[in-house]
Amino acid sequence: MKVLIVEDDPLHRSYLNEAVRAALPECDTVIEAENGGVGEKLARENKSAHIVMDLQMSPRNGIEAARTIWKERPDTRILFWSNYADEAYVRGISRIVPEGAAYGYVLKSASDDRLRLALRSIFIESQCVIDREVRGLQQKSLGHANGFTDSEYEILVDIALGLTDRAIARRRNLSLRSVQNRLQQLYEKLEVYQPVGEDSEEGRFNLRARAVTVAFLRKLLNYSSLERAEAELSEWLQAR
Repeated sequence: MKVLIVEDDPLHRSYLNEAVRAALPECDTVIEAENGGVGEKLARENKSAHIVMDLQMSPRNGIEAARTIWKERPDTRILFWSNYADEAYVRGISRIVPEGAAYGYVLKSASDDRLRLALRSIFIESQCVIDREVRGLQQKSLGHANGFTDSEYEILVDIALGLTDRAIARRRNLSLRSVQNRLQQLYEKLEVYQPVGEDSEEGRFNLRARAVTVAFLRKLLNYSSLERAEAELSEWLQAR
């Protein structure tokens, strides 16, 4: 068995190397990559390798690398190992994971035993392993517990990119009224909606800008999610 570790921190790579060897005596080869770009190259060269992947790396992050790897080899088993349980990351992974793929999402704060159990569960038993904190965000991402629908989340990303209502409508194939209705739902769920009335504080905020700020504070958006979205927007603009 081969395991590819994709992690930009040398100390974390060393820790993962030890954890893999301790959890998986079946593993005879551990390969290391310092970022997502190198990880893609090594995954291509070692097609049978299972992968442990950090999420926040530069210049190519874990979600971008995983998307490329899964596109080329959908049966690849990937354990995401991250400091972050941001909904932006959870949604990013849910958009790219192939149907039926065995994968996991374990926080770096998890115990040694938890990490080793995840490695064996995913790479040996083909089970999915998701930390409890991350699982709660997944449920919200699916629209539960006052979470955002996929359409609402797309519009949140679009306003963060600076698109107008009309541009969003064209991009998402929606009517202008539908976009505006979803914006109102976003404002209410983010609790930035301001009722109109003479006793209200109407005019204190630009609601679009305020919604983006609150989304960042609540970890619905992050740098990686907007970097990815900006690339997708550029492709859309070039195609027009």
